[in-house]
Amino acid sequence: MEWTGARYADKPTIEVRTWIDAPPATVWALVSDIELMPDMSKELVSVTWLDGAAAPAVGARFVGRSEHEALGKWETTSHVIECEPESVFAWAVQDPADPSAVWRFRLGPKDGGTELSQWMQLGPGRSGLSLAIDRMPDKEQKIVFVRLREFERGITATLAQIKKRAEA
Repeated sequence: MEWTGARYADKPTIEVRTWIDAPPATVWALVSDIELMPDMSKELVSVTWLDGAAAPAVGARFVGRSEHEALGKWETTSHVIECEPESVFAWAVQDPADPSAVWRFRLGPKDGGTELSQWMQLGPGRSGLSLAIDRMPDKEQKIVFVRLREFERGITATLAQIKKRAEA
């Protein structure tokens, strides 16, 4: 990832893509099963559907519990904002109108397999990162850059795990 100088208010994003030698239905089964995600993440500890939901659908909610050595432990409620089987699964963290982050998987057929991307956007709503920026406003761009780099590494690892499982 190259330095962008982005600030939190810029709603910076990161995206990683991979090709998987498996059909979209197989990949969709993995990316849409949020309860698998903690096994593929260094930060996400657990995920639980809320309100009786058992699968993604627009409007469904889930709680995610995360842990980071510098940021501590936290819990967020996410709201599914896009859900098209074998195409897109996205959620807004905390307030869907002013999310602290937005996450999205996109997938589709390509070359006899599936192209999968995972994208995320910081902000515009406040998050734990906002607290660090409040304490060190002169380092905001570096804080944002370092966090985006962490997300890029995490997303890359998650996609590698999805690829491995889908191709098994």
